[in-house]
Amino acid sequence: MALLIVLGALSFLMVVAYRGHSVILFAPVAAMGAVLLTDPTLVAPMFTGLFMEKMAGFLKLYFPVFLLGAVFGKLIELSGFSKSIVAATIRLFGPQRALLSIVVVCALLTYGGVSLFVVVFAVYPFASELFRQSEIPKRLIPGTIALGAFTFTMMALPGTPQIQNIIPTAFFGTDSWAAPVLGTVGSVLIFAFGMLYLEWRRRRAAVAGEGYGTELRNEPEAFVGGQLRHPLLAVLPLVLVGVANKLFTVLIPRLYGDSHTFVPAVMGEAAPVVQEVSRVTAIWAVQGALLVGILSVLLLAWKPVTRRFAGGTRTAIGGALLASMNTASEYGFGAVIAALPGFLLVANALNGIPDPLVNEAVTVTALAGITGSASGGMGIALAAMSESFIANAEAAGIPMDVLHRVAAMASGGMDTLPHNGAVITLLAVTGLSHRQSYGDIFAITVISTLTVFAVIGLYYLTGWV
Repeated sequence: MALLIVLGALSFLMVVAYRGHSVILFAPVAAMGAVLLTDPTLVAPMFTGLFMEKMAGFLKLYFPVFLLGAVFGKLIELSGFSKSIVAATIRLFGPQRALLSIVVVCALLTYGGVSLFVVVFAVYPFASELFRQSEIPKRLIPGTIALGAFTFTMMALPGTPQIQNIIPTAFFGTDSWAAPVLGTVGSVLIFAFGMLYLEWRRRRAAVAGEGYGTELRNEPEAFVGGQLRHPLLAVLPLVLVGVANKLFTVLIPRLYGDSHTFVPAVMGEAAPVVQEVSRVTAIWAVQGALLVGILSVLLLAWKPVTRRFAGGTRTAIGGALLASMNTASEYGFGAVIAALPGFLLVANALNGIPDPLVNEAVTVTALAGITGSASGGMGIALAAMSESFIANAEAAGIPMDVLHRVAAMASGGMDTLPHNGAVITLLAVTGLSHRQSYGDIFAITVISTLTVFAVIGLYYLTGWV
């Protein structure tokens, strides 16, 4: 019964998300419904002490990133930089390479350390303009961005700074470059098969005579400002965000150390506030980088941006609020589900798979799917079972680097179910529904998941690491 309750809550949330209902409303309903069926006395304590605690904690850490990312994306749009870059891209690659162009831009930003959520806000104006000019259906934008930002550069490509590639280092004593051969091969497979799928979808739409679409929501505003800037100047803010993110990541720990203490200037004796800098370095770095990007757009395109700054940023702030609240609700839901007895039954059952690498891959991707979070599912799986994974791998002579890469790649598989926070954010930003675009996101998810097992097979056949 405990297992059925967990699966029922998960299925309910996926269905309501797919049907277009607000996750902000139904994530707590699904979570508390599961608690009610498990132990009615825990509904109020879990709602306040776990669901709301985790939801508020997520917003405390990440809302500034959502906000600054949304403003940055809107200014890129108002400045005309998105239109300039798209025009240059079409001249360089041709209109038939629009999908490839967006995937490459997303991949470069993600591999450069830019947050996945920020990539969604920043790239959407480019993608919208490029797809419109190339007469590709807008409904293919989410799947295209998902391939570029949510797959190989998030968890497979060696050296990626995304959190999904960093979490395993603390458990296996590895670094972000673990298993470079397997990671590179996995990245190539995901990219190649993902592009083949998207191109197949584009060709089918072209044969059917389907254009970009009409009566769509959240469309970027048309650029009003005369002649477009040079594309190299237009791309400069994006480059500055990537470079600044790297510089701040290095400089912040040197400036503040592992922690920083200050005493608030208030009446009476105030307790000192201790901030663990090591836990927020990546977040501070992204926030600082986005501020640099925003300032650079203002300096490079002052007139066209300031002319519509008030209305444009008001729209961006509304989008940031919706996206962050959606994701925070999902985060709270995952925390509650992970605290229920049924979740423990799932984890223990998965631990019975005999092969060490298949066991790890299935466990991580299943828990990521249940919680709706790649990092959350992997963190739970490794915290609970990493010692078992390590012992089984050592008995089979499997290097820790391989465990690292398999765990990272598996986390980015079934985490992108309909209730996933990144999926909901992506659809909200692009103004599309699950019914319109989730099928393509799911197809990319299946490709990523199958690639994990292809990489495991490659290791067993060749011994490559």
